[in-house]
Amino acid sequence: MSAKKTVPSLRYRQIHLDFHTSEHIPGVGAEFDPEDFVASLKRAHVNSITLFAKCHHGWSYYPTKVGASHPHLTRPDLLGEMIAACNAADIETPVYITVQWDERNARLHPEWRAMPAGGGHADVDLADRSALNQLSAAWHTLCLNHDDLRAEIAATAREVLDHYPTVGLFFDIVQTPDCVCPACLDRMQRLGLDPTRKADRLANDEAVNERFRCELSAEIRANYPGRRIFYNAGHIYKYGPKRYEPYSHLELESLPTGGWGYNHFPSSARYVASLGMDFLGQTGKFHTTWGEFGGFKHPDALDYECAMMAALGAKCLVGDQLHPSGRINEDTYRTIEPAYRRLEALEPYLVGADQVSEIGVLTTEYFNRDGSGRTLDSDDGAVQMLLELHRPFDMIDPEMDFGHYRLIILPDRVPVDGPLKAKLEAFVAAGGKLLLSGCSGRDPVTGDLVLDTGLALTGGRVATNPSYAQLTGELVDNRLPHSPFVVYAPADAMRAVNATVLAEIHPAYFNRTFAHFCSHQHAPDDPAAPVAGVAAAITSTIGTISYPVFELYRAIGQPLYKYLVDALIERLMPGAALSTTLPSGGRANLTYQATEQRLVVHLLYGAPQVRGQSVRVSWNPKPQPIEMIEDIAALGPVSFSLRCLGEPKAVYDAVTGERFAWTRSEGGTIEVALPGLRIHRAIVIDGVKPR
Repeated sequence: MSAKKTVPSLRYRQIHLDFHTSEHIPGVGAEFDPEDFVASLKRAHVNSITLFAKCHHGWSYYPTKVGASHPHLTRPDLLGEMIAACNAADIETPVYITVQWDERNARLHPEWRAMPAGGGHADVDLADRSALNQLSAAWHTLCLNHDDLRAEIAATAREVLDHYPTVGLFFDIVQTPDCVCPACLDRMQRLGLDPTRKADRLANDEAVNERFRCELSAEIRANYPGRRIFYNAGHIYKYGPKRYEPYSHLELESLPTGGWGYNHFPSSARYVASLGMDFLGQTGKFHTTWGEFGGFKHPDALDYECAMMAALGAKCLVGDQLHPSGRINEDTYRTIEPAYRRLEALEPYLVGADQVSEIGVLTTEYFNRDGSGRTLDSDDGAVQMLLELHRPFDMIDPEMDFGHYRLIILPDRVPVDGPLKAKLEAFVAAGGKLLLSGCSGRDPVTGDLVLDTGLALTGGRVATNPSYAQLTGELVDNRLPHSPFVVYAPADAMRAVNATVLAEIHPAYFNRTFAHFCSHQHAPDDPAAPVAGVAAAITSTIGTISYPVFELYRAIGQPLYKYLVDALIERLMPGAALSTTLPSGGRANLTYQATEQRLVVHLLYGAPQVRGQSVRVSWNPKPQPIEMIEDIAALGPVSFSLRCLGEPKAVYDAVTGERFAWTRSEGGTIEVALPGLRIHRAIVIDGVKPR
């Protein structure tokens, strides 16, 4: 049995209790009351809490011989007291250890500090021009390419595991700092990597971090079997399953208001679910992001965020920050209580529930490892579209099994080499369908089309940008106009060989330049010009959109682009497993509990709004807008239809037990009408399984 399988399952209702406390604050932990602490957690239905051994300031909260205890810690073993109180109340206590953000070590060991090629650090003051941003109120990142640093982190882990009955360790900040410190330059030179190339620097960072994770996990698994291990980087990179072998489980840090947005978590969760690992989502109680003292999120927002985690197969975690006094904040846990009360009632319908997804989205993140950000626009656009269309999907990589899906989407920028070509062709031969957009489906070296799309490149790009897409009459969709509609992206010119053309590209009169322009933005379509290429086409197995429609939707948000994609999906994959009358701001998901033989339909509504237009958070000093949720209104009536095998024994609300009538349509689907919903309903269809 693998080391991962011997680790107990994660609990559903967790807290991550930040405690990054400056040495300039006195009386640390003086007001900690173990009874009050546990009572507050219990009232909020919490059953696991991550507690701090060592924080970003570099201080420990227990009597350490490896590092240094906080100089103003009034209770010498605050960590031990917290663990004892929680464990006595059956609240699990994973323990937090910082890794690359350690201000004490950054002062004591400047030789361990990362030297980013771009000169910047997390939390940096943009006006700070001092060496390594020394004058910024910033976390100064350490580089893991130093034996003594790795040894100290391992010794801290051993010390905690030797002295405390914890279920496992959470190692924070294991990132890629774009480092060109002397140790990294030496390593790159020895391995033939070019430090002037960002891709080579990122490869070096990844290899350095992988050595750290593998070494430390091997030691913990050998000497402390059954303990959980997680390394946090702020995002679960879609780089394939091998990357996560040192982990026991995954935690998806994704604070919607803290810079991640409300579509980041679904994207990550729908990838991680395909890895087959136990995982939880991380949101926060904060209005903005981590470390906000005195900030509170509306209870409806937390209720919605936790319901979304549960619907997508995740356990739930809410981030909090303990005041330096050690006194727990009652207002925070009153805010969390409604979400965790609902979650506790839902748990019997979540355990062992598998996602039912007919669509796999081949993630562009797997192919583009340049460190440019948490996610790529093509992935984000595909996620946003499919969420709004209420089409359950998974994010997948080329190493995963394609056989679970009816349709695989290659969004915009997915190159296809020999092995992937063979795998996709086998998928199609077995009855699967493909949808390609933009430059997807091309040979990574030559740029040639390698899949049988029924199209041929004619050379060059369509002459005008933007250009116009016009339906040919082969595609009937009342959501799309009959006249040309503008598409704000370039496209390669293609002609049909043996594909049915659903939409053509019409050029504009000309591109906008000083020599000729028309109106405020761009020239209209030229009715007299010849057709410039194929905008959308389809064969019996492959649909193609010549524009990078997913990244374009992410940028522009034009619903027509989404409707075009949906029309091709329906042609390729008619009769969705789940459909609903929810508006586009709603979310729908389908899960199956095989042991109980029941499907669960999750319907959610809590559309976020941009409220803060110029919010500054410490790690990103540039002002940015944030999405937020407040006072979610009830929605209804709402209905859904479901393709399934078997006759329902009962249809009911998982939380309230309320029963609903159902009918079977002429097409064989189960139809259920609900009087309405507020935030979330989980509707159980007993006695059936997916079809």
